[in-house]
Amino acid sequence: MKAMILAAGRGERLRPLTDSIPKPLLQAGQHKLIEYHLYHLADAGFKDIIINVAWLGEQIINTLGDGSNYNLSIKYSNEGDKALETGGGIFNALPLLGDDPFLVINGDIWTDYAFKNLYGLTPQGMAHLIMVNNPEHNPDGDFYLQNNRLTESGNNKYTFSGIGVYKKDFFAGQTNQSFPLAPLIRQHLKQKNISAELYTGEWDDIGTLERLEMRIKKQTP
Repeated sequence: MKAMILAAGRGERLRPLTDSIPKPLLQAGQHKLIEYHLYHLADAGFKDIIINVAWLGEQIINTLGDGSNYNLSIKYSNEGDKALETGGGIFNALPLLGDDPFLVINGDIWTDYAFKNLYGLTPQGMAHLIMVNNPEHNPDGDFYLQNNRLTESGNNKYTFSGIGVYKKDFFAGQTNQSFPLAPLIRQHLKQKNISAELYTGEWDDIGTLERLEMRIKKQTP
């Protein structure tokens, strides 16, 4: 099973740090942000990793190389000067991801979720997403979760963690252009095609300087 890390974003809210360093390479304690994913993926049994790059992408490629330092094999989906957003980035990388279901992880999150739980998973529908309790910066949540499925309505609305397993056909009908992932998720959930689970362990969206500082404090003994 292959895994993809989304690492092409500009990181506007993390400026000025991201003016010269791509967000995934920001130091977040002992390791760079993206390295936590790489170590956890290797521990979970993953071997083949795809990373999409755009802003300062050469730094990511030069730093991580072919992945051998992490006991992984890394290939890169280079989007050039302009990132293709989440959905477009995944679609552009489909030739590298192959025909089997694959794991996708946002590069700007930190989590201790056990990726081994998703290794080899074939979603019953088109995708299986990991949801988390709503953080302070997203109090209203993203999607309703009922009986382990995303739904259009319900009593419990949670935040999408940025972790999900997708079938290739999830992106059927799309074209190679920039587009977000959320509208496509909403399209499939209307057809009851997305299963999900709630994770209550550690998860942080490292989207601002303040959240990065908080993560570093948590990582420092």
